[in-house]
Amino acid sequence: MNSHLIAPSVLASNFLALETEIKMINESQADWIHLDIMDGRFVPNISFGLPVVQAISKVAKKLLDVHLMIVEPEKYLSAFHQAGAGAISVHIEACPHLHRTIQEIKQLGCKAGVAINPHTDVRLLFDILEDIDFVCMMSVNPGFGGQKFIYRTLEKIKVLKSEIISRNCNVLIEVDGGVGLQNIEVLLSTGADILVAGNSVFSSKDPMAEIAKMKQVSVNTFV
Repeated sequence: MNSHLIAPSVLASNFLALETEIKMINESQADWIHLDIMDGRFVPNISFGLPVVQAISKVAKKLLDVHLMIVEPEKYLSAFHQAGAGAISVHIEACPHLHRTIQEIKQLGCKAGVAINPHTDVRLLFDILEDIDFVCMMSVNPGFGGQKFIYRTLEKIKVLKSEIISRNCNVLIEVDGGVGLQNIEVLLSTGADILVAGNSVFSSKDPMAEIAKMKQVSVNTFV
């Protein structure tokens, strides 16, 4: 049974044909649509904001997974929910009052996620596990697409998965950055549940077929 989710990252799509790209995802076997929001402050890049999310939501038939790579994300939670977000993740590094921010996301009716940078100790998430729906594990340094996968991420996934299982928490692990057919099997076997795929999907000759291949990868249990 292929229970893992695939979330193509719009950051890697052709922005000149955004409606076409979203419709392709709609027709594919993808589960979520991943939207990276960058402010040029928390990360050294600016991507897109509320108007683009709202425009995408008018076409999208899949859940919009909004990843806020911004400072003071708590100021914009309601606005992104209104723009169409079905899931919102905020960075642990950007939230001094993380529990309160998670509660606010939940109150909006969205799935609540916490994103964590490659250098951050995964054990810092342990105090929040009972309150969240998923962790967005950054496997590259956030800010730009097309980066190489950081393999230290595998150990972090194992540690987090063991804690989730030992505490019987209903928390999914999302992996974002450098994900493709070359490492999906090891990611799933390590404990990943949601795979964010950008360049590997949108730079392929047949994105729908690429998504189908990612969806078909089968692994029994995590090691």
